[in-house]
Amino acid sequence: MKIKVKYIAADIAECAVFVALMTVCTLFVQIPFYPVPLTFQTVISVLAGLLLGKNKGMASMACYCLLGLVGAPVFSGFGGGIYSVFKPTFGYILGFIFSAFVAGYIGGNCGIKRNITAALAAFSADYILGISYFALVWHFWLKMPDLWNNIILYNILYMPKDLVLCILAALLSCKVAPLIRRGKGNIKKNMPQ
Repeated sequence: MKIKVKYIAADIAECAVFVALMTVCTLFVQIPFYPVPLTFQTVISVLAGLLLGKNKGMASMACYCLLGLVGAPVFSGFGGGIYSVFKPTFGYILGFIFSAFVAGYIGGNCGIKRNITAALAAFSADYILGISYFALVWHFWLKMPDLWNNIILYNILYMPKDLVLCILAALLSCKVAPLIRRGKGNIKKNMPQ
């Protein structure tokens, strides 16, 4: 019973670390760029899936999303609240949940090729959902003109940066994942029988 409680506590701590990383990378780690600053959100969601696995990775990104929806100022520009669902970029926040799941589902076994494939699939999942949501909100809710130009300006323009960072995340995960497994092994080994 004590072993199970320690594993649950470790799982919660791992998820909390990725919620905190996502928040910090959203609010404080930004590179000024036009029309919106460059952030590292997509790469954090991919890392969550690769390092935590599909279930915990998805749970950590879902916690981040829910935290923002209940009003905590964790979204870009210190935003939050249920009204965030009406912003064109909210699809990316939902995409982080699916991105983490896809990365964890495909990757995580520390094979470089497999993790790169997982990162690329997760990157695609985030952008497919993000661009689709953007288009729907931009065109039907906000009724703004120039949909295709703005899809390029607010979405596609950022893809090369995120693509490179996701590949780097796959390589990093191959180095970090064994350390996480070793730490969990130490928890089990040091438990009294």
